Amino acid sequence: MARYIFITGGVVSSLGKGLASAALGALLQARGYSVRLRKLDPYLNVDPGTMSPTQHGEVFVTDDGAETDLDLGHYERFTGRNANRQDNVTCGRIYQDLIARERKGDFLGATVQVIPHVTNAIKEFVRDGNEGVDFVLVEIGGTVGDIEGLPFFEAIRQLGNDLPRGHAVYVHLTLLPYIPTAGELKTKPTQHSVKELRSIGIQPDILLCRCDREIPREERRKLGLFCNVRESAVIEARDVGSIYDAPAAYHAAGLDREVLAAFGIEPAPKPNMRRWEAVTRAYHNPEGEVTIAVVGKYTGLKDAYKSLIEALTHGGMANKVRVKLDWIESEVFESADPAPHLEGVHGILVPGGFGARGAEGKILAAKFARERNVPYFGICFGMQMAVIEACRDLVGLPNANSTEFGPTKEPVVGLMTEWLRGNELERRKEAGDLGGTMRLGAYKAELKPGSRIAAIYDATEISERHRHRYEVNTAYRARLEDKGFAFAGMSPDGLLPETIEIPSHPWFIGVQFHPELRSRPFEPHPLFASFIEAAKAQSRLV
Repeated sequence: MARYIFITGGVVSSLGKGLASAALGALLQARGYSVRLRKLDPYLNVDPGTMSPTQHGEVFVTDDGAETDLDLGHYERFTGRNANRQDNVTCGRIYQDLIARERKGDFLGATVQVIPHVTNAIKEFVRDGNEGVDFVLVEIGGTVGDIEGLPFFEAIRQLGNDLPRGHAVYVHLTLLPYIPTAGELKTKPTQHSVKELRSIGIQPDILLCRCDREIPREERRKLGLFCNVRESAVIEARDVGSIYDAPAAYHAAGLDREVLAAFGIEPAPKPNMRRWEAVTRAYHNPEGEVTIAVVGKYTGLKDAYKSLIEALTHGGMANKVRVKLDWIESEVFESADPAPHLEGVHGILVPGGFGARGAEGKILAAKFARERNVPYFGICFGMQMAVIEACRDLVGLPNANSTEFGPTKEPVVGLMTEWLRGNELERRKEAGDLGGTMRLGAYKAELKPGSRIAAIYDATEISERHRHRYEVNTAYRARLEDKGFAFAGMSPDGLLPETIEIPSHPWFIGVQFHPELRSRPFEPHPLFASFIEAAKAQSRLV
């Protein structure tokens, strides 16, 4: 039977619960256990699909088409285990399902209440589908004391009693701030956070303390005494040079040992840390540096491009170079020449996005890369903007545009209204709901034999994750191919363009999917490895 580890947070948000959960999952795997990681988000949105990236960060898409929290990206990258729609649930989704059941009369006239109905639904979600898994790690979003999180805390409190004795452990992540004027780490914020947690019936077994320096013995003793945990269970979560140092750092601090001891697993199996030693060695010992310009529209919050940042890092590790990112807000190019911003970079990447804002700047970035022979990687929206640029400048269609931005005489990019998912036809309407209505999840694509992208993948059939509702119009395909563009990847039915490239260019590729979602530190995605390789070659020319 699966054992459950509940990870909660206190004092402030953004302390790194997702990263801590992912690192702990990786450490348990290193000891030979199987793991599953799940995220409970207390907000009322059904999922993060309609939330602004500048508020919530990126939307991480799973193979089965779920739009989920970005922490699931950490889970996948650290454990290599693909998540699915059952690994992330929000308060909104819980309430939506309950209200739908109430309307159908499933509760037989009972008054539907937070306890027991909402908490039971949360518990069912947490426990469902965990057969054959040794440990299930459950992260609760937000912090202790958040009013919207109370049903989730109550549910995991109940689970501690519902599960067999010794099958639930609570890890609480808090801030241990250093006050320069006092010259010491302050334990009071952690004490108050644990007091809040205990007031709702949860006694943490392990304290994970975010700090920037070693915790003195006296402070450890004080935390253990006032928070009712063993002194050895007060674990440092020190700042590290890279997130990929976290597994080794947590292991050195004794986190995995204390978790297993809390379950009564002693002595614990010895861990095999060779994989993570290789990852950290590759990250910290580059033999050069390349600069990649990321021309985006959500650059004010780097979490909006979290998987992209990590995939570029993985590509650098594969090529033994440090990847320096030059973040450029695409709107800048709409009032200024892009050349001063892009001259000297070794590669240009235009990521996904939605809406007209900044689109013309992305088009100019694609034009600069095409004309100056700078390696270009267009992802989703970035591919569409590259095609619009080529239609305007090469094909001679100055009105080429996307219907996403409004009516246009030359709809080079248009709204998808139907597509195949397996053997089923999916349809969408322009006036329909926005949430969950895109082409989402893993879809197959067929690559043209002999094309550059087929050589990169070393395959002619691939499967990648999508998140888009607009597509390149194949009515313009012949004219683009006459000008040197190649539609090297298509959907299996031949209707939807999946990849474009310019064979005569040093490296110019656009993809309709999001390859960054499948990159891992120990298995870099081939497209990112190839892109950074091209940037590395470009660095010798600049």
